[in-house]
Amino acid sequence: MYHMVRTTVPHGTSKNKRGSIRQGELVERVLAAFIRAGTIELSLDQLARKVNVSKRMLVHYFGGREELEERALTLLEDRLRAQFAPEILPAGAPLQAVLIALWERTTAPQAQGVLRLVMDLSRRAWNGSARAQAFYAKQQDLWVKLLLQFLSDRPTVEGALQLFQGAVLAYLITGDPEPGKRALTRFVST
Repeated sequence: MYHMVRTTVPHGTSKNKRGSIRQGELVERVLAAFIRAGTIELSLDQLARKVNVSKRMLVHYFGGREELEERALTLLEDRLRAQFAPEILPAGAPLQAVLIALWERTTAPQAQGVLRLVMDLSRRAWNGSARAQAFYAKQQDLWVKLLLQFLSDRPTVEGALQLFQGAVLAYLITGDPEPGKRALTRFVST
């Protein structure tokens, strides 16, 4: 579901032989700006200021807002997939230990921007954005596959995921991770 994604961008600007910024680095910087803002709802002018390039350069490289968002979301998906691969946790670990480890990583202070960005994408999904719905579906699938490595009962895994997601929402509202942690511990104990 959610986790800290690297948000640091080198202070220096990498340039190719002709002196222009590489497109891949620009996508990295754009994703970092979305994460820092906790939203994808930045105008091209705002985004250009945050990544220290001209709006014209963003349009030159990406043709427009839609392609820019697509590239940033694809990068975010790739990073989340790598961070939530089953091998990130010890094989055979009990489900409670897995859920608590994931909870602590998810509620770490440096994960706040990613959580807010994912919630912003969820809001877009609720409002009918096909791309945001696809992002949400991929994240759900990722987490189900991860948790199935530690518990083979799919309905229980799906229940744990629903509880986890509700706990994340409560955490974002209150800033207190402890009630969510207690709820996850109780869920696994029953």
